[in-house]
Amino acid sequence: MKITFSVIKADIGGWVGHSSMHPDLMAEGDRCLAKAKKSGLLIDYHVTKCGDDLQFIMTHVHGTDDKKVHKLAWDAFINCTAIAKKLKLHGAGQDLLTTAFSGNVKGQGPGVAEMVINEREAEPIIVFMADKTASGAWNLPLYHMFCDPFNTIGLVISSNMHSGFKYEVHDVKESKKIVFNCPEEIYDMLVFIGAPSRYSVKAVYSRETGEIAASSSTQKLSMLAGRYVGKDDPVCIVRAQGIFPAVGEVLEPFARPHIVEGWMRGSHHGPLMPVSVSDAVPTRFDGPPRVIAAGFQLANGKLVGPVDMFADLAFNNARQQALDMADMLRRHGPFEPHRLPLEEMEYTTMPQVMKKLSGRFKKI
Repeated sequence: MKITFSVIKADIGGWVGHSSMHPDLMAEGDRCLAKAKKSGLLIDYHVTKCGDDLQFIMTHVHGTDDKKVHKLAWDAFINCTAIAKKLKLHGAGQDLLTTAFSGNVKGQGPGVAEMVINEREAEPIIVFMADKTASGAWNLPLYHMFCDPFNTIGLVISSNMHSGFKYEVHDVKESKKIVFNCPEEIYDMLVFIGAPSRYSVKAVYSRETGEIAASSSTQKLSMLAGRYVGKDDPVCIVRAQGIFPAVGEVLEPFARPHIVEGWMRGSHHGPLMPVSVSDAVPTRFDGPPRVIAAGFQLANGKLVGPVDMFADLAFNNARQQALDMADMLRRHGPFEPHRLPLEEMEYTTMPQVMKKLSGRFKKI
């Protein structure tokens, strides 16, 4: 049975500041999606949050970029924005960059990850959702999941993974893409995905069967808006078991926190901390960046779950490491490497400051 798995998210109003999502917005999102399920547009859905981002996880049979499904999400975000404005929530509607729906939500602000799959006899899927970070945040974890035998022992001992995986990598600044065959092109690929501010892993495919293994959102919000309106807060869908890494191998990269861009005003580097859904409330310097993981089993398109995968106490050390890394970076204040380099500050107030002071720069 072919199933489309869609995750669409947006920041349409923070409570309080950029820290969390008001329950009235989640209730409205649930109402909209429940109506679509009753009408038959959706097979199933789950509404959740990560920080101040509203997350719609949906299954249906209409394929990716479907106008009706995307309009459902858009209209729900519009309704939620109206509530956010009434409650005077911070940044109400900030991810909705236009006032009218244009056919799908890509390029309009919300983040989107989708895949069409042939549902297997057992189909475990993990949905990763992050707050206070950018789309390239998935590059390192996706590398570890599908390329690194020190993370994924299945690459060594499971014969159906020996063929490796294909990575679709997007240049988010020039709107180009390239596909790398791994493991033989790992070194070439790392040249690019090691620069996550520009290159993002969009999708991963099994070379054994050609089936999609992972899909992520690569929308870069500041580039779409032409100004700073918050970070991308990306999502990523990963299939597990069988010809793909086991659930534990999919989660393992997050036991070693890595540095991502985002955090306060989207202008700082910080550790990506794996947390439970209830702990995805970034308050310290509007952070540090958080990632949650919702685990599902699919059953004829029905979402059996979620399991809050990072609620496991086995990730306590990772959380402590992330907090220690956050302390170290915060000592730098407005200095790099805590603050992003100048080329990544082009969508903040930096251009206005440079323009104001341009006449005071003299040749040496």
